[in-house]
This record gives sequence, C-alpha cells and structure tokens, in this order.
Amino acid sequence: MKIGIIGSGNIGGTAAKLFLNAGHEIAVSNSKGPQSLQLFVESLGAGAKAMTVEDTIAFGDVILLALPWRKREVLRSLRSELFKNKIVIDATNPYSETFEVIDLGNRTSSEEVAKQVPGIHLVKAFNTMYYETLRDGSRPSGEDRLVLFIAGDDDDAKAVVSKLIEDIGFVAVDTGSLREGGRKQQPGSPIYNNSMTVETARIRLAEIA
Repeated sequence: MKIGIIGSGNIGGTAAKLFLNAGHEIAVSNSKGPQSLQLFVESLGAGAKAMTVEDTIAFGDVILLALPWRKREVLRSLRSELFKNKIVIDATNPYSETFEVIDLGNRTSSEEVAKQVPGIHLVKAFNTMYYETLRDGSRPSGEDRLVLFIAGDDDDAKAVVSKLIEDIGFVAVDTGSLREGGRKQQPGSPIYNNSMTVETARIRLAEIA
C-alpha cells in the first residue's frame, strides 16, 4: 500500500520506517520541503520518497497526519479534492506551543480536523503512544503485542488502519466513534501514553466507559 506521511518528526519519521519495513511504499513531507528530507529518505532505502505536501497526499492511498495539531491550518491551503475519499490517520493531539493541552470543550481534536478536511475517512490513531515505544515496541506476534488505539466513524477505514497497525507489529483496539472514542484517546486519559497489551487495554477502557 502507498502511505503518505505529512510531518517528519518523532511520530511521522518513526511510522515511516515501520511502514517501509513492513513492505509498504511511503512518501514523506514537511513544511520545509522535500530537499530537507533527502538524507532521511536515503537512510530509509528503496520505497521511500520525499515530496511536497500536495504530492504526498496525491501519492498515498492512506495519509498519516503527524504534524503538530496547532499547525493543522496548513490543511486549509490545500486543494480539497486532493483528500477526497482518502483514508486519513490523525495522529495529532491538541497541544499549544507551550505543550499545554488546549480545552476544546465537548469537541475532540479529530472532529476539528474532520471539519477542516471534509470528505475524508478519518481514523484517530498513533496519537496515544510515545514515539520511542512505537519505535522499539513492535512484536512479531503473540499476546504480548502492544496496543495502538483507533477511533472513527467509518468501519471500513478502521479495518484498513487496523491491518496497517498489525503489519508493523502492534494490535489495534477500537475505542469507538470520533467523538466518544476520540475523547478516550485525548491527553490525560488513562489509556494515553500508557503501554499495554490487549487484556489491559480492555480493562482500562471498561473503567472509562
């Protein structure tokens, strides 16, 4: 599968390596342009490309948003048809520039992203795990695999993202809709930034249901 990654920081860069090692093609973009990513994609090897943000979206069957949530306004400047019918994984969290959690009231960060980019199949994922755990915590199989949580309103899109998560050595656990499930995945939740297996994840989710 072709995966376009917007953002080349800790989560975006780590996910790029994992997806590529799992046999997927990737394109990576950032706000500085593809030239700034040449050394990074060369270090990854064949199957990795550095592109502009627009070309990355056009390239990907699935798009991973791994840019800071406060910089999501860049999405407004893109042609809306680029995203049409794309599966978009939202890995953002609502942090301010001083890394304080922004109070969104009864809304979730992914609902805000979905409003900015209409027509996408949005899945909240890759936002609850620290990047070092994502980098080092994959397992080939078994009950000791760690969980990556997902949330969304499109079952088919969640199935695609769940398969990608399995490809890179983790297990997807569904927390529910973008609103209810997305809220469970926000910073401060008992499942946020806590590494756990499926058994533990089920217990934690039951506690916050």
